[in-house]
Amino acid sequence: MPGFAALRGELRWHTVCSIKLMKNPIKTFIFGCGLTASLAVFALPEYDLASLETLALSTNRSVMAARDQVTAARYGVDSAGAFPNPELEFLTGTTRSRGPAGNPGDARSAMLTQPLDLPWRRSARIGAAEAGLEAAGSGARAFEADIIAYLRGRYFEVLRREAELINAREDAALMESVHSRISLRVETGEAPRFELIKADAEMLNAQKTAQAAGFRVEQARSLLRQAVGSALPPEFTLTSRFRDVPALTPLNEVRQQIATSSPNLMRARAETVRAERQLELERSLRWPNLALKAAVDEDPDMRTSQFGVVVTVPLWDRRKGPIGEATAQLSRAKNELESQEFSLAKALEVAYQQYEIAQTQVTALESGIVRQAEAALKVAESAYRFGERGFLEVLDAQRVFRAARAELIAARFELASAWVEIERLRATPGGSK
Repeated sequence: MPGFAALRGELRWHTVCSIKLMKNPIKTFIFGCGLTASLAVFALPEYDLASLETLALSTNRSVMAARDQVTAARYGVDSAGAFPNPELEFLTGTTRSRGPAGNPGDARSAMLTQPLDLPWRRSARIGAAEAGLEAAGSGARAFEADIIAYLRGRYFEVLRREAELINAREDAALMESVHSRISLRVETGEAPRFELIKADAEMLNAQKTAQAAGFRVEQARSLLRQAVGSALPPEFTLTSRFRDVPALTPLNEVRQQIATSSPNLMRARAETVRAERQLELERSLRWPNLALKAAVDEDPDMRTSQFGVVVTVPLWDRRKGPIGEATAQLSRAKNELESQEFSLAKALEVAYQQYEIAQTQVTALESGIVRQAEAALKVAESAYRFGERGFLEVLDAQRVFRAARAELIAARFELASAWVEIERLRATPGGSK
């Protein structure tokens, strides 16, 4: 990368200058300050998983959009609790008499109508809005949990690709060393040229694998930055290791926690309550609407004041359609709630089983398989160095060792993925250790 190349070039320049300035204390002090400043300029920011989660929750635009939806639902509660506005009518005109006894002149009329917000309708409407607010809040928490789970997956993906890159570079360096030894043996006539051709192919393959691993690291880092947001700089370092997967909470405790605090279940329950309130509201709208009305009429001969009640008679529209729709929505909400409860319970069991399987694989690979493969490789290399084994046996031992390390990395990633899924189902807040 350009930044690292510039840093290496500046360090070489400072090294050359330091040799010339060692005899002058003042210049040496100034040089030291310049070196410190240069290193500070090229120092990359470091992040752990908790800091990335905090950064995503505070700057990610998708999270902010979900929170805006909660704010809109909160104002929806205010709208549901608002009283209806009065209606004011004012008419003016002229009067003309058709007989000799009438008096022509101006005529005015003013009417005020105040619709009444019936208590049973008001409580149902406000209850539906409050349930909608609860559903929006739970949905926002579930969305944040999904964002954090995606971020954690990309985080462990970067650690996985970096571990693969380290192994690939080690394999490439090992093959270059083996290639140089075989090349020397071929030149001295101690080994056939076929071994050099085979070593060339293996070295090129190892270099190609290392190059591809480097590209995968850059791709994984780009996906992680996409998950966090634009606040994460293009160049950064991760402080954790690939094997640093947090411990799990016992299954029974997690089941109880999910049953009471899962945002998906809370949202489904809130949707059920809102559907019940909406059905109650639709049924209450079948009753007549009431409004108070006052009117004042003036003409040249007299002034009339009136006060009364306006009643909307539900004669033709009995709200059969809205009530049927609300009933169906309530049934849908109840079915979705039961489906969510069943799906979460089964998904939690599967995630724990996957975690246990991955944990068993990691333990087996770390404690025996990888060590045995590495020991076999060292024995084969030593035997080849002393002429007791052929080069093909060394290649076979290297392939076994590479396959064992690759399986270990894959098992660690499966372990981390299972932990991420369990934490997603728990919907634990991000940014915590």
